[in-house]
Amino acid sequence: MTLDDLVEVLLNKGAVLHLDLIVAVADIPLIGVSIRAAIAGMETMLEYGMMRNWDEATRAWAERSTARRAIDLRENESLVCRMSGGHLLAEGVCTGWRPGTVYLTDRRLVVLREEPRETLWQAELDTVRAVRLDPERTVGGEERLRLQVALADGQEVRLSAQDPGKLHDLVTAACGGRLRAPFPASSVTDEQPLVEGHLWYQESRRGEPLWRGGQGRLTAGRLTWKSPVDSRPALALATADITEVRLSAERSPAGNGRVLVLRTATRGEVRLTADGLGPWTEGLTAVLPDTGTGTAAGAAAGTTAAGTAT
Repeated sequence: MTLDDLVEVLLNKGAVLHLDLIVAVADIPLIGVSIRAAIAGMETMLEYGMMRNWDEATRAWAERSTARRAIDLRENESLVCRMSGGHLLAEGVCTGWRPGTVYLTDRRLVVLREEPRETLWQAELDTVRAVRLDPERTVGGEERLRLQVALADGQEVRLSAQDPGKLHDLVTAACGGRLRAPFPASSVTDEQPLVEGHLWYQESRRGEPLWRGGQGRLTAGRLTWKSPVDSRPALALATADITEVRLSAERSPAGNGRVLVLRTATRGEVRLTADGLGPWTEGLTAVLPDTGTGTAAGAAAGTTAAGTAT
């Protein structure tokens, strides 16, 4: 095994060391040493739940430290979150994204550009009347979620964010029940999670598939997956793009020997697994679009049957 191979194994999979050492003098044992250690890349450590408290504390400290230097907080105003993002400028014939940093405090939602320093957009939280997540296809063909914000004066603003789902939930919570629903009811309903929790996603890396652990979220309109160390979701799949849902007997990092296979119209096959596949199987089957050709019904029946087998 070369050094490159060793580093790749440590970063992607990790290693566990068990060492028992006894120091003896004249055949008389004097000192005993017992070592149990796990060595892996930080991404692998976080995926398996190790060092998560240290990672969260370090990230929170860095965000607070950076935020205090970047945004001028008012008296008794506290920061809720900070993440990279942007504001869509749409005035007359001028339309374009202006990148910056999104700050959410307990009073304001602000998009700030640091160099040159400029407040691109801000609003008091008591003027926010509704927020929703909207999909948008980029120039490169990638689909991303944007945050649509409706204000009391009737204005609607579009924001991008590193983690749009988290920002949406935090803004909703910070508004403290003051939000109304001027958006279509179906759009608001689609944002409510049907299933949410730890999920494994098989991602292509260097031409070979690699299982990665992270957080999955399924709504009526979208399935997203994000690793703890990713800046944005690695998977953002519209449920309308799913044509078939089935269970397959394969090696699984969850240890149950079952993998959830989604056939899609644009991404080919997507493979997922979890410790408990039942809720994910039922949720995905429920949102599978009915094409009228029997495909959805057949897939739902087949998935249900497979999901009850153990």
